[in-house]
Amino acid sequence: MTEILALLQNIAPLLEKTTFRQLSQVIFGMLIASGRITMLGLSRWTEKGGSYRTIQRLYHSVLSWKAIQWLFFRERFLKLEDEYIIAGDEVVVSKAGKKTYGLDRFFSGIQQQVIPSLSFFTFSLVNVQEEQSYPMQSTQMVKSAEEKAASKAKAETKKVKQAGEPKKCGRPKGSKNKAKQEVILKPELLRIQKALQSLLETVGTVIPLKYVVLDGHFGNYPSAFMVREENLHLISKLRFDAALYPAFEGEHNSSGPKPKYGAKIDVRKLDAKYLKETSVEDNLRTDKYQGTFYNKEFTFALNVVVILKTNLDTHAQVHVILFSTNLEQPYDKIIKFYSLRFQIEFNFRDAKQYWALEDFMNIKETAVTNAANLSFFMVNFSYALLQPFQQQNPDYSILDLKSHYRGYRYATETIKMLPQKPDAILLANIFQQITRLGAIHSTFQPSAVP
Repeated sequence: MTEILALLQNIAPLLEKTTFRQLSQVIFGMLIASGRITMLGLSRWTEKGGSYRTIQRLYHSVLSWKAIQWLFFRERFLKLEDEYIIAGDEVVVSKAGKKTYGLDRFFSGIQQQVIPSLSFFTFSLVNVQEEQSYPMQSTQMVKSAEEKAASKAKAETKKVKQAGEPKKCGRPKGSKNKAKQEVILKPELLRIQKALQSLLETVGTVIPLKYVVLDGHFGNYPSAFMVREENLHLISKLRFDAALYPAFEGEHNSSGPKPKYGAKIDVRKLDAKYLKETSVEDNLRTDKYQGTFYNKEFTFALNVVVILKTNLDTHAQVHVILFSTNLEQPYDKIIKFYSLRFQIEFNFRDAKQYWALEDFMNIKETAVTNAANLSFFMVNFSYALLQPFQQQNPDYSILDLKSHYRGYRYATETIKMLPQKPDAILLANIFQQITRLGAIHSTFQPSAVP
């Protein structure tokens, strides 16, 4: 418990004394709880017998999570000599019932279908050298009534078309050409842009941030436009069948404006001048190409990287098209930064599996916000707790950490029942032995005695 309080001192200036005490008890309860982690479950595990009402008060308090996350990160993890990028992604949490704030139907990547759920868009700071992601800001994606009506109308139209209504050819009557520069961001992107602006305001000038990495869902012009408006560059992925064109370089003898695009390229038959690297491993050849190309959806050129894999036995091929809005960025940096985006998925896994993101049963807006943000705070907090253990055993995991604190609780309660407290050496051995029960990777405990 002492190391928990020591770490929480970093964020103590942002919390009232009562809130600080409640938060420390909840965190201790989350570290030792087994099974689902709910408010009722936490009230049973807290060290000093915290009541359900006490836990409830914390979840219904208004907390500045973006300031809490940033201050804790700055004090515990920030290394000014390292390079950082912003990674963003949506996490969908399945929920039953009808009263939870923000409950709607969102697409779940795990289940590969639309399910009743809550959606949170999270931005994290990724340390490029350490290849570690730290969640900084999580925003619940709540659809407006207009969005829900439009989505319902679209679904009804799709049902009618599937029922056999003949497809109408051509563009809708009365529609006009629209200038690509005049981008009207959809409500989803407006919410994400607002969250990105909030993150940049929080970080300020402490870290020089230049890149935002998003998955293929955001590999389009409106998303790139949204990121560029914040003076950042977007790194993402295009569709595998995206049409790419080099700049027109031929002679223009006919009348009219000079063409902007050259002939469409085949990404599986790129010119050798674009080839940057080739490697062969297990009879699989990997070719990496880079070039400045246009896609007609975008108004500006893109720094495109094509990764083409060829099976030398069957000659089967598969490719991925990455891009950056920074035309000067090297191909290896684009590949590395995009691969680092996946680190945020590990944050989501830990938040769901260990820190109650999938378990909470709160329904009010403030309580839902606190439950989700507390889960992501615990991701960072657990990284800080793991550091002294991993110095001795790099494989030491969150399961080992939870086993340690659960054993600590059992040992503490057992010793309280003894008529006489054992001597220091025996007491240390007791804690060493009990806190290792259930651990996968055993190691010396940095703080075995309470």
